[in-house]
Amino acid sequence: MTLKNTEIKKPEGKLGVLIPGLGAVSTTFIAGVLLVRRGLNVPIGSLTQMGKIKVGKGGETQYVKINDFVPLADLKDMEFGGWDIFEDNAYEAATNAGVLKQTDLDPIKDELSAIKPWKAVFNKNFVKKLDGTWVKKAPTNWDLAQMIMEDIKNFKKEKNLSRMVMIWCASTEIYQETIPGVHDTLENFEKALKADNTSIAPSMIYAYAAISSGIPFANGAPNHCLDAPALRELIEKMRVPVGGKDFKTGQTLMKTIIAPGLKARMIGVDGWYSTNILGNRDGEVLDDPESFKTKEVSKLSVLDQVFQPKLYPELYKGYYHKVCINYYPPRGDNKEGWDNIDIFGWLGYPMQIKVDFLCRDSILAAPIVLDLVLFYDLAQRASMYGIQEWLSFYWKSPIMEKYEEPIHDLFVQLMKLKNTLRWLMDVPLVTYLGTESYD
Repeated sequence: MTLKNTEIKKPEGKLGVLIPGLGAVSTTFIAGVLLVRRGLNVPIGSLTQMGKIKVGKGGETQYVKINDFVPLADLKDMEFGGWDIFEDNAYEAATNAGVLKQTDLDPIKDELSAIKPWKAVFNKNFVKKLDGTWVKKAPTNWDLAQMIMEDIKNFKKEKNLSRMVMIWCASTEIYQETIPGVHDTLENFEKALKADNTSIAPSMIYAYAAISSGIPFANGAPNHCLDAPALRELIEKMRVPVGGKDFKTGQTLMKTIIAPGLKARMIGVDGWYSTNILGNRDGEVLDDPESFKTKEVSKLSVLDQVFQPKLYPELYKGYYHKVCINYYPPRGDNKEGWDNIDIFGWLGYPMQIKVDFLCRDSILAAPIVLDLVLFYDLAQRASMYGIQEWLSFYWKSPIMEKYEEPIHDLFVQLMKLKNTLRWLMDVPLVTYLGTESYD
């Protein structure tokens, strides 16, 4: 992350939220914002809307709501637009997703129905379990990128927007690594776009279009897009904030809560077996081994960083970590994450922890989307560009600047997030060297 100056522009005017993928997560997010700003519900799970931050010391200590402490955009100023491979409007998509009850959707039916997706950039080679019917056609990937940028310009003009954020809420693509001559430099990448190279994923085209337009881009899936050196070069050139990857919900959220506690108490781990049962579109996509590989890499990265087996070989060397995802259509969006953890304590005596998390994937993801949109808009107005590692709190697999290692301990991540907000507002950071213990 780089800071150009310390001035934070006020959140004046409308904020456009650009979403590739108007499916379960995004429609749950949009519906929630519409309900909250009408006063019909409460933004539970959103740090920006419900969280408080400690300011001051001793008798001057205050706990201030985060959205009063830093200048965040108001929910009433948000406008929503996006792309999808199906033509359903946001109300139809939300109804089909089955996450929210009709009693929640009906009061905002007209507003949701007015949000109609633009045709999406889609390549079945990257998401093999889906067949898109509402898809852009163009001679090359370069032309597709220009079409996305045209959608963005039209949306900005139509809604009279002052600024925008793009957040990827579409499917997980197949596993991919950097390909020399395609993803390694911006020059090669743009040549490959114009040559319609088959190794350029749709998420990369969206990221390229957003960043080229000076718009922050957040990657809510474990896709490779922001890892590509070519796009890192473009980020530096355009001076925009970016981040990802993969929203931290469900099972990985539990791991980043439980694993740091075990490590803090120096409790050993022999193995951690995780399985998921999921029946929504995400589950269907991940039923393909190549897409699952992308998700698996994201999920597996967490425990090694927390446990540091090289530093603590007596406790964690050789521990076994297994992750499975099972597509089970009857479950819908109500995911079940089951973990069996084989641990050992004093004198090596074995114990077990079993966790059965009956969660709702989109319900956990929606407030993350809201917070990320607001924080990336804040970063843009504060002239903070590059990878926003201070927002690692929200990601399964946080991307980092070169030579930096991600931190997966949820509580360390939260401390870094709040201290960054204090730093932005020029108030003393909390270090816990005193006697007060609340953040």
